[in-house]
Amino acid sequence: MAQKKINVQDYQINVGDSLSELASICGRLEPTRIFVLVDEMTEKFCLPHLQDKVDISFDSIITIPSGEKNKTLPTCEKIWRRLFNLNADRKSLLINLGGGVIGDMGGFCASTYMRGIPFVQVPTTLLSQVDASIGGKLGIDYYELKNSIGLFCNPVSVLIDPTFLETLSPREVRSGYAEIIKHGLIYDRKLWEICTQITDLKSADWKELIVQSLLVKKEIVDHDPREKGLRKILNFGHTIGHAVESVMMEDDRPLLHGEAIAVGMLAEGYLSSIKNSFSVEELQLLTEYILEIYGRKEIGTELYNNMFNKMLHDKKNENQEINFSLLKKIGKAEINQTADKEQIRESLSFYSNL
Repeated sequence: MAQKKINVQDYQINVGDSLSELASICGRLEPTRIFVLVDEMTEKFCLPHLQDKVDISFDSIITIPSGEKNKTLPTCEKIWRRLFNLNADRKSLLINLGGGVIGDMGGFCASTYMRGIPFVQVPTTLLSQVDASIGGKLGIDYYELKNSIGLFCNPVSVLIDPTFLETLSPREVRSGYAEIIKHGLIYDRKLWEICTQITDLKSADWKELIVQSLLVKKEIVDHDPREKGLRKILNFGHTIGHAVESVMMEDDRPLLHGEAIAVGMLAEGYLSSIKNSFSVEELQLLTEYILEIYGRKEIGTELYNNMFNKMLHDKKNENQEINFSLLKKIGKAEINQTADKEQIRESLSFYSNL
């Protein structure tokens, strides 16, 4: 599979047969030690593929438990402790092999260990390949709020090998696809139209979709690397979606990230129609396609207040108002939109009654 190279700020994203780039990266950096961070799933299914592709001796494999519930400060302490015990110095290299949790937390730990050591992201899920692999956002969940502790720091490189998607369940692939849909909705109507032609995800050209999705996010991040303006449009579906994800996890009915964002996009699509100029016709197009791909999840009204309380603590809020990025039309979003509690409840009821 031929490589596609995308230059982003001070690093490069390689899509395709990209793992062979690791040798040249190590040759350039000359790291004193090389560590690979994995969870139990990527250690089993992805690490052998990486080892087959590169002729590099890794000094140690650091394994942590998988899942969003482990994206916490205690897990970071375990990673830092392992690095100290393995005599990692400031010229050591950390390779983060896994999904969004591994990338976010591994990058966060690398960026803070001894004030920062270089790291390479090797995302293995569709979600992490199209979303977390670009933009330099790193962090962990704290106080039961997603990504509430973190920083911006770019990796040395991002190596995306779409063949890793073969290790995923259909549900995991579908979860990651939500971010591609979102990129089309907020910025690129042509990408949205390509998506709507896909009804069977098994037939999707993932390399092409990954590249097109990354090019959308690259253009946005290049304009606004620190999320002061335009980059906020990437939060469409995430204000409500993150709250849904957090509350459903607490309710022992966890949703994958993309499943929760699909809920959020429908609810925030409704808010776009009552708060913005998003037409009823386009809301219907959005609703029909997302329901076709994700179906509808049962979210009880008794959970609404807890979800609203999560939104009150969202890091995107300003002046004690809940901040949204809402659609003006398919392919264009507007930032710094607000909605009150009753409107948010109404949007959740809209979703529940579909």
